[in-house]
Amino acid sequence: MKTCKTCWSRRDFLFRSGGGVSGVALAYLLNQDKLLAWEAGGADACEARPIGFNPYAPKPPHFKPRATAVISLFMSGGVSHVDTFDPKPALSKYAGQPLDGKVGGDVIVRQGHPGPLMPSPFQFRKHGQSGLEVSEVFPEIGGHVDEIAFVRSVYGQSNDHVQATYEMQTGQVRMGFPSVGSWVTYGLGSENTSLPGYVVIHDARGGPLGGVNDWTSGYIPAAYQGTLFRSAGDPIVDLKPPSGVSAEQQRARLDLLAKLNEIDMQQYPGNSDLAARISSYELAFRMQSCAPDALDVGRESDATRKLYGLDDKVTEPFGRQCLMARRLVEHGVRFVQLFHGGMGNQNVDTWDAHGDVKSNHSQHAAESDRPIAGLLTDLKARGLLDTTLVMWHGEFGRMPISQRGVGRDHNPGAMTIWMAGAGIKGGQAIGASDEFGYKAEQQPISYHDLHATILQLLGIDHKKLTYRFNGRDTRLTDVYGVPIPQIVG
Repeated sequence: MKTCKTCWSRRDFLFRSGGGVSGVALAYLLNQDKLLAWEAGGADACEARPIGFNPYAPKPPHFKPRATAVISLFMSGGVSHVDTFDPKPALSKYAGQPLDGKVGGDVIVRQGHPGPLMPSPFQFRKHGQSGLEVSEVFPEIGGHVDEIAFVRSVYGQSNDHVQATYEMQTGQVRMGFPSVGSWVTYGLGSENTSLPGYVVIHDARGGPLGGVNDWTSGYIPAAYQGTLFRSAGDPIVDLKPPSGVSAEQQRARLDLLAKLNEIDMQQYPGNSDLAARISSYELAFRMQSCAPDALDVGRESDATRKLYGLDDKVTEPFGRQCLMARRLVEHGVRFVQLFHGGMGNQNVDTWDAHGDVKSNHSQHAAESDRPIAGLLTDLKARGLLDTTLVMWHGEFGRMPISQRGVGRDHNPGAMTIWMAGAGIKGGQAIGASDEFGYKAEQQPISYHDLHATILQLLGIDHKKLTYRFNGRDTRLTDVYGVPIPQIVG
């Protein structure tokens, strides 16, 4: 039977000539250049074999990284910095007095009812050799201050929850832009062929304010958006095949689909969207076997589970999220985002302390303090903290004045975040808000600066990580961003 040579692709020609030796060499070279995707080697195996273009293939950083993974601890609702990690004695000194006239410009509140300056209802205590002060609501995190760099001069653009969350997640207050995790996965790829490079685990009480747009890939390929895992029950919705469909049948269906898609790719070789979809199908198939194992905290020792607070009904939910994050990083996941606080009852289930900052922050700190301290302890004991960036943050801070006497309103003018791991010098406080905590004053740090810092720790020059969109080379930091020198130095 004769075959028309003009119908052969170059790859077909190489494989058919020389007994396939040239094809073997070509496959090797493509694999070395990370241009091959992977599909499962068996019906329910986590191993893989090359099939074509792989959007998740590891990519080299711009320079030697200090971190290979990120765990983002997002406290949804707006944590009050003046009640947690930014002590302000002036609030006690001037308690009951108006803020107007003590700071430049008009005092802007979100929900009205501005009251006088209100001292923190919590005591601050010094910790560690550095002597940094931390609120009494975080006693266990306080024990790690010598490993933590506190950034006390972060500011944003919006006092609206959703817009501020978008800004912290994507660098823009508008929806539709790629999230930090998507940019990281796009820039570096994934180290694990059987798990997503970017995983999101939100609070069991509900998703964060802003919903799925918080981990969207925006206008960059959908392969790089965050994959939502659940902390209880089946980790991934609809991961298991339908009843009556065996793994072998599913594998056969995927093989047929891959062949049909390969025909289309030969006709349209530049169709990267189709290649990404093929890879996503294969990844989903492999995850059926690999994801449950990676997320099974039941495999951990009793001591480890206790370290994260899984023995206490208050700390168990977020402790489970933190332990899952460690297991995912251990399995090569590049970016893990945890959300604490859900939209069930916004003023109760999140850090949104309009009604009563003391009761609200006492509750949520009690839920998260022990799990976060356990995460830092566990990462350090396993040698993972040196190469993992742990970042604690929210969408904005809160006002130094009272709202209805006991609450605090939104404040994008100042907030505190902290970072640990990745070789960051701990025991330091970077920047400062004014004496009342109303505005970032010394070394103001924007969300773009934070994003540039994260990327640099991962070995990425934020000015070089770009994606062509609407005729413009866009980037996470837009035309802004300066890495924090005390963090990256």
